[in-house]
Amino acid sequence: MTVRTCAAVTAILVSAGCGASPPVPAQPGKPVNVKASSMKEGFGTLERLAQAAKQEGALTVIALPHDWVNYGEIIETFADKYGIEVKELEPNASSRRSIDAAAQLKPDVFDLTLDVAVASAGKFAPYRVRGWQDLPDHIKDPSGGWYAAYGGYMSIGYDPRAVPAPASFADLAKPEYKVALDGDPLRSAAAFGGVMAASLQNGTPQPRYGVELFGRLKKAGQLTDPAKANVIVNWDHLNAARSAQDSESWKVTIPRGAPLGAYHVQAISKDAPHPAAARLWQEFLFSDEGQNLLQKGYARPARGEAMIMRGTLDTEQAARLPAVPGPPVLLTIPQTDAARSYLKKEWARSVG
Repeated sequence: MTVRTCAAVTAILVSAGCGASPPVPAQPGKPVNVKASSMKEGFGTLERLAQAAKQEGALTVIALPHDWVNYGEIIETFADKYGIEVKELEPNASSRRSIDAAAQLKPDVFDLTLDVAVASAGKFAPYRVRGWQDLPDHIKDPSGGWYAAYGGYMSIGYDPRAVPAPASFADLAKPEYKVALDGDPLRSAAAFGGVMAASLQNGTPQPRYGVELFGRLKKAGQLTDPAKANVIVNWDHLNAARSAQDSESWKVTIPRGAPLGAYHVQAISKDAPHPAAARLWQEFLFSDEGQNLLQKGYARPARGEAMIMRGTLDTEQAARLPAVPGPPVLLTIPQTDAARSYLKKEWARSVG
């Protein structure tokens, strides 16, 4: 099953699926192919891949803010481990901006929302990481163009000193809640996700309900900016990271009935200036070390279930992730497209 159809997906974010058979290993001494579709095919060993990457001397990334899923530590660890300079472009760029700017800025790798990755598949160099078989089939392109590294749930972060824990998105209409989204849902993937989480009806997205809720909040003077809010609707890894800094003033909940989940996927640019470094970066992100570093940033590792079975997942950190009410609802590409079209027509009129 691919994300292109993504029908009736009910797999847990950390669930594993069957993958493709591993490529045939390269023979010792075989020339390196820095544009190969797997490590074994192009390099034979991780050591040869690392050597080729170090010879390139650099890796160029885009849209990786340091406070997003622990990317600051991940970048520093990768650079120190392999002696490779990481050039960071536009850390706060959106997925769409990353793709649109690629021809000019020439990043080696991408971290993208699923819809942008699917729409941009022709821009990627196929590559299957060593942990390919651990990734569920519905979160990877069969050809190897893109593949999810981590996922998360839409959540409600709240100040327990000011308001009780909301049991549902409908609770946010109560007058004590001052609510913020993380940006404009017409531009921000996180804000769009917040509206869609509020729209869920028995596991089905109904964009009208989300727009109506935030319209009521706006009319009542309860929709505000994050600095003034006692509730922020955002991805659970961001709310959880804030809660970890000060659990007395910030807590996080994923409401029952609204378990909206999403994945972020990785890809290598087919025009990557540093193709070996790009492949080494993917191997690092999908290694046990890389997946645990993502989880340290409160993301949910895509290889998590396989790592649990092998005893390589940091279970202490896993226990710190926000509790979830059940399997996630994952929007299909058609559902996402339809919802974005609806918001373009109705958000400004209903919410402003």
